[in-house]
Amino acid sequence: MSEIKLARIATISEFPDQMVTLRGWVHNKRSSGKIKFLMLRDGSGIIQGVLVKGECEDQTFEQFDQLTQETSVEVTGKVRKEPRSKLGYELTVFNIKAHQIAAEYPISNKEHGVEFLMENRHLWIRSQRQWAALRVRSEIFFSIQDFFRKRGFIRFDPPILTPTSCEGTSTLFSTPYFDEKAYLTQSGQLYGEAGAFAFGNIYTFGPTFRAEKSKTRKHLTEFWMVEPEMAFAKLPDVMDLGEAFITHIIKHCLENCQAELTILERNQKELESIVAPFPRISYDEALKILEKRGLGLPWGEDFGAPHESALGEEFGKPVFVHHFPSKIKAFYFKQADTEDGPGVDHDGKYALGADLIAPFGYGEIIGGGQREDNYEVLERRIKEHGLNQADYQWYLDLRRFGSVPHAGFGLGIERTVAWVTGVEHVRETIPFPRMLNHLKP
Repeated sequence: MSEIKLARIATISEFPDQMVTLRGWVHNKRSSGKIKFLMLRDGSGIIQGVLVKGECEDQTFEQFDQLTQETSVEVTGKVRKEPRSKLGYELTVFNIKAHQIAAEYPISNKEHGVEFLMENRHLWIRSQRQWAALRVRSEIFFSIQDFFRKRGFIRFDPPILTPTSCEGTSTLFSTPYFDEKAYLTQSGQLYGEAGAFAFGNIYTFGPTFRAEKSKTRKHLTEFWMVEPEMAFAKLPDVMDLGEAFITHIIKHCLENCQAELTILERNQKELESIVAPFPRISYDEALKILEKRGLGLPWGEDFGAPHESALGEEFGKPVFVHHFPSKIKAFYFKQADTEDGPGVDHDGKYALGADLIAPFGYGEIIGGGQREDNYEVLERRIKEHGLNQADYQWYLDLRRFGSVPHAGFGLGIERTVAWVTGVEHVRETIPFPRMLNHLKP
């Protein structure tokens, strides 16, 4: 017998007419008289194995009926071309070695309720759609780091335990920290600014936490953010970088996630339409569009889901909305007198910030802007927001020792994965979602 090689389903095309062993789990099976069919998954893909009575080992053929869904096995056979297969290949099976006959699997091909699936998330991730969405997530992680590495950005890791807030005190998770109180980080941005002053261009990448009592399809209490910060940068630089960043991610996924996007039934034509340049409109211009669409909003109020969806529909591609009212943005945003002018005023009407709104109802995926670089103005803003200046003294120091214009943004990974994959809810974009009423498993 020829040499038997250990293989993975994803690379099965490298072994035509060769004997291989695949290690994985029984995904499904069926019988047709003297021919039996085994669907095997190994984490990299699914392949059909064919058992023919008289050609495979007698013991294997007889024990086939004992194999249950998710039984762990080693399958040895010969790789054959099969044009009808999505892989283009199937396996003629000669031997199956079962490691563990799985108990009755709770997640079958029938419909299950969301609560049941969430309680069994540790098993649900094995299903095809969840598997595909999480593989796209992995590719997006790779594309993010590839993007910033090629542009000379340094990865800069901020702490997860912090002494104070970044995005407001009402959504903090607190925890005892010896004789003090600590909080789970809402954002790596403030620390990222320190990194930008040390390295020029950096990005932070990690989990963040918001104690938001929200049950929408776009919210998690624990989610991942990537947050670039740039020294000697202003608001237009944020939009330029964000535009290049998003088009890079989309291009990478279209090139490397065809199988996964097909499983998810994602309309890839929509993704192919995501090309630069992206429209850039002011908050005031956005209000006029919303008024025209019957979704008028008083000046000074933030957008809700219907408003973001309408703006996405208006352009059919990602759109930047910039120059939001200062009063609805965080204390660290630089302010401007007018929508058009670069002038800065202590009581500026506008914040030099920009949100990128994704089309097809997925909402804001980037939020950022230019940071306040003046010590006195930032000190006043901290006081206006009712924050303890002592907690931010290190942050103010950045404005005392070589301050420069600087800017950055944050991109939420889970919303981005939801948009790229087309899944309905962000709970499907992270292995173990944390939401208002879900802490287990």
